[in-house]
Amino acid sequence: MHVTYWCEMAWLSPGEVVESVVVGVEGRRIAEIRPEAPPPPGAVRLAGLTLPGLANCHSHAFHRALRGHTQAGRGSFWTWRERMYAAAEALDPDRYLALATATYAEMALAGITTVAEFHYLHHGPGGRPYADPNAMGHALVEAARRAGLRITLLDTCYLTGGIGEALTGTQLRFGDGDAERWAARADELARVHEGEEDVEIGAAIHSVRAVPPEQMHVVVDFAHRHTGPLHAHVSEQRAENEACVEVYSATPVQVLHDHGVLGPRSTAVHATHLSDVDVALLGGSTTHVCMCPTTERDLADGVGPARRLLEAGAPVTLGTDSQAVIDLFEEARAVELDERLVTGERGHWPAAQLLHAATAAGQASLGFPDAGCLVPGAWADLVSVRLDSVRTAGATKASAVESVVFAATAPDVHSVVAGGRRIVEDGRHVLGDAGALLREALAPLRR
Repeated sequence: MHVTYWCEMAWLSPGEVVESVVVGVEGRRIAEIRPEAPPPPGAVRLAGLTLPGLANCHSHAFHRALRGHTQAGRGSFWTWRERMYAAAEALDPDRYLALATATYAEMALAGITTVAEFHYLHHGPGGRPYADPNAMGHALVEAARRAGLRITLLDTCYLTGGIGEALTGTQLRFGDGDAERWAARADELARVHEGEEDVEIGAAIHSVRAVPPEQMHVVVDFAHRHTGPLHAHVSEQRAENEACVEVYSATPVQVLHDHGVLGPRSTAVHATHLSDVDVALLGGSTTHVCMCPTTERDLADGVGPARRLLEAGAPVTLGTDSQAVIDLFEEARAVELDERLVTGERGHWPAAQLLHAATAAGQASLGFPDAGCLVPGAWADLVSVRLDSVRTAGATKASAVESVVFAATAPDVHSVVAGGRRIVEDGRHVLGDAGALLREALAPLRR
């Protein structure tokens, strides 16, 4: 089906804002781009600034259940983790389908068209597999489809509760026993979804805490065999680094490098506490780095060296991680604003670079290199942001990108076309009231 859109303004490759842009969509792809063209009869008009689809490069959908319930009192990442385990314990495939669908609908309302789900909640209570061992993974794929998003499902290997420690409690639901059994289950997941254009099956090493180095090669082999992305939590906590150095005489980045994990299809998530050697290894291998500033602030993790990583050769992407906030504009500007606090200087990141991290760089890291830009042949993802709200009023063509990156919030997104399908119109998702969906999905988890 052919649909023609007329954009009041659009951010076109290589990052130039152009007025009066006609975008022809054929099926799931962009068929034509005509800059500075009058609106054709019957064209769907998109006000404000239209961007390529945003990529959420790190998500744990079930963490949405924690919002507002882990912000009281004092504590650390480790005390927060106990609350996270309690949320995981309450989920089964049906409940996860409902929660993930509502969470992904919230993402769509924020302009996200592709999500990377770092998926480790595999099994039932006590670690007992479901009749279909991939029931939870299939629920996530179905949830993304209902919400209208593409998904990169990163099936996560999680074998130990800490370096040299057995899984206990809720962690038993995450484990497969060893990497070979993990790969056998993940291979079946990939087989079921093989050839599906809107699904990418990748892999993840949860962390150096959770996967012994001698088993990492199995996960790497899986990613190579399926030509999929490979992600890992890296140096999120100083305690993680200290334990890793004590046991392996190497930092987490060095361990991953020594076992073949780093590379252009790989992503290091967080990368908060890095040595100069770590930065050089990540940059030299062109490993992507996914920054999640809202979560990193919420959990008191710290501020990672994003600018140094980019300059070393590591493309930077963005994620919402714990869903404390689902707003990639907030994540984007936080990369710059947090570095200002650390350095005492402004202007580390031009707005266009931050927008590139949220779009093309992110989409490429998730296995969709033909998304994240408004060019013929690319995925037809069009995200339109109001330039007349109380946050963005006064924006001009010259300041539109800065206004969106440094002032807009998710509610300023008024229209989203994802893969040729309009899933948000006038700020409302096609599934209806996303807030009501979230309330209904969260209610059983509160009992």
